[in-house]
Amino acid sequence: MALMPLRKTTLLAFAVAVAAVILDQLSKWWVLTGLGMSLGQTIEISRIFDLTFTLNTGVSFGMFSGGEARWLLTGFSLVVAGAMSWWALQAQRRLFAVAVGLIIGGALGNVIDRILIGAVVDFLDFSGLGFPWIFNIADTAISVGVGLLILDSFLSERAAQPVGSESQTE
Repeated sequence: MALMPLRKTTLLAFAVAVAAVILDQLSKWWVLTGLGMSLGQTIEISRIFDLTFTLNTGVSFGMFSGGEARWLLTGFSLVVAGAMSWWALQAQRRLFAVAVGLIIGGALGNVIDRILIGAVVDFLDFSGLGFPWIFNIADTAISVGVGLLILDSFLSERAAQPVGSESQTE
């Protein structure tokens, strides 16, 4: 049985996922090793942004925290990454491929942390803007990916409408 070649959009999705994982893990390595930050330490960068090292046992932005959830969240993240990978195999639009790739990469970046250290390394602190959560590159990739999926959905629906089919009210 011969394997069919992957679509360019599928390759794009997986390339984006790999890039997101690499950027996420390199940034966490930099915080832990390069800067040598200790848990709870803050490095002031500006009035709106700091680096604050925390360990998150929950999901994105610290929601659903609890040590007992480690393996449940790991399993859930792997299921999400698997489902998104299946979607990547079906991808036909570049925006959709990038969105799915970001979600895959973000999910896997946080899975690596949960497996290796039991919690996710968070360090991006925008509390100067009133944003109460500390997060990381993986969380950002997931959030941007979801936003791009929504945008892609609107754009593809709009492109699918025949010209002149706008709904009119009388």
